[in-house]
Amino acid sequence: MAAGQKRNRALVREAAPALEAFKQQAAQQVGIQIPPDGYWGDIPARLNGAVGGQMVRQMIQFAEQQLAGNPAAAQQFAAVTPTRQQRP
Repeated sequence: MAAGQKRNRALVREAAPALEAFKQQAAQQVGIQIPPDGYWGDIPARLNGAVGGQMVRQMIQFAEQQLAGNPAAAQQFAAVTPTRQQRP
């Protein structure tokens, strides 16, 4: 079976090993057996989605803690976050 396309890359290359370790940790928390060869293609999409969902929940929790502890960061985040425009 083909390895697939590799478009999902880390924006900061140095962060790639840490992101992979984070993915492994999230898989263990969800209860998914980590593939020994690193190929996740045989795992159903529903289970892979659970890993991604767990990762997103943890990242949101981390960001909320950072914003709660640093009011200046919260203001900076609000300045760069696009707002939804209402239609007239």
